Amino acid sequence: FYNLNKRFQNLAINSNVLTKINISTISISNFEDYYRTILLPNRNRINFLDLSNPFAADIIFSPPDHILNFVHLETLIIDNVESISFYKFFDYFMKLPNLHSLIISFGEGILKIDYLFAQIFRLSKLKYCKIKYEIQYCEELFYSFTEYISSPIEYLIINAPFPFKAFHNLLCFLPKLQHLSIGSRHLLGDIHIEYQLSPIQLKCLRHVSIYFSMIHFDEIEKIIKEFFHHVEILHLTTYYTETYLDTQRWQKLIVYHMPYLRVFDINCQDFLDYDISYHDVVTEFNSSFWIKNKCFFENQYEWNDQSFGGVIYSSGLYRRKKYKFHWKIDELLDLHHQQENLNSIEHIHMRTDIKSNCRRYFSNVNRLTIETTFKISDGDSFITNLNHIVSLKQLTKLVIRTFGFKFEYIIKLILLTPNLYTLEFCESSMWTIDLNVIKQNIPFQYTLTENKIENLVVRGKCSLNQIQFIVYIFSKLKYLKIGIQETEIRSIIRYLLSKTHNKTQYLFYLCISLSQKNWLEEVDDLIKLDNLLNNYSIKCIRGNLHLWW
Repeated sequence: FYNLNKRFQNLAINSNVLTKINISTISISNFEDYYRTILLPNRNRINFLDLSNPFAADIIFSPPDHILNFVHLETLIIDNVESISFYKFFDYFMKLPNLHSLIISFGEGILKIDYLFAQIFRLSKLKYCKIKYEIQYCEELFYSFTEYISSPIEYLIINAPFPFKAFHNLLCFLPKLQHLSIGSRHLLGDIHIEYQLSPIQLKCLRHVSIYFSMIHFDEIEKIIKEFFHHVEILHLTTYYTETYLDTQRWQKLIVYHMPYLRVFDINCQDFLDYDISYHDVVTEFNSSFWIKNKCFFENQYEWNDQSFGGVIYSSGLYRRKKYKFHWKIDELLDLHHQQENLNSIEHIHMRTDIKSNCRRYFSNVNRLTIETTFKISDGDSFITNLNHIVSLKQLTKLVIRTFGFKFEYIIKLILLTPNLYTLEFCESSMWTIDLNVIKQNIPFQYTLTENKIENLVVRGKCSLNQIQFIVYIFSKLKYLKIGIQETEIRSIIRYLLSKTHNKTQYLFYLCISLSQKNWLEEVDDLIKLDNLLNNYSIKCIRGNLHLWW
């Protein structure tokens, strides 16, 4: 359309449309046309560039000095970049005069994260940084975290493992920090730090969110006393450390070291030998101090004769976007709590069955994750009760990680979610499928013609028959991530890329999870030998094979 309509070309070129470029869900042929006719001629006007497609950065930034043409670039998003490419690009990123936001994820394990942060801190205009990576473990973890320059970063979000012992030094290089989030519970403990720097006052730090496990309260308390004096919102999620249930200790910390705190949001998950005194500890969160400060708490639990498992979390004023149903709501504790602000919840995470008498309703949920450790015995009741707490019509993403969740129930859920575009389920859901029977099912026929699902993830290894069934149902797929039976890799690739049928006409991206090392070469040779594709890119990222055409 762009090439055919001259008026549209002039309108686009002379407007602000071209200042924001998002290259994520697009085929390689459309990408090349878009790159040639729109992106290249307008590089000096672009201020927002989303390269979520893991192949895009190497194309657009080739050679790397082309980065310098993006003189007005303010926000850059790069997914699954290789570290060698990132460091190759980095010297040019430093020369971009307006780059103030960087969102980046790495497609391989990082060996020296101290060096990575040292590079990022060199970006003199950077205000917002969101980073995701995995650690490439070695026998001895040694980090400097002392060779940085002071960074202007105001918002730092780390969705990755981070060494807790380096946390102190990291904060010392962020004098303008306003918002800090470390969203991984897998903090590294066995590391060596050269020396600890003198703490600084973080006068701008207002919002802190940290996830961690098996870090003693003493360590967190020290960080709070040194750096969190001006914090107004504190969100902590801790696993397997019951010392965080000491309410008297928290009260003293808040009164003497966090005088500006408005929101105290703690999520404490633990398993311990069952003792009735645990109830006494939990009820301390219902004291006058917490009520006066409008902090209300709730407990979800499970227990048997040997052990007690529980989650203590705050409710009420904190406008969280995620909510987890862990176990049963504790009615025995009679905790004082107000009705939570459920309107802010966008993502529900179900880890238990739903009771018919659940009185909570989440009006704005658009994502749902079902992840129970047991089989759901009555799928119809589960779906009925689920529809009473969320509006299924609003869901755009559904993730089912429950082993043995029957495919007939998935069909029924799809029937109730007409705006669903992304779906994930386990291969085990298809074990009991009788294709001849299910094809005669009326809900199935409706699902076949009406579903809008474009992105599908199937966990587990699928056979050719299962994949044929998948593409028969989900005819609008653009992105497919699956595991493959090793003995059927050739037949599956041939089927998905075949031009003789019309069942995968919209598909342009395939990700094969947990692929073998030799599969990249094998698939590449097969495509060329059988002339399955004329134009494509292929690479391995973290053990997954990515194919884009």
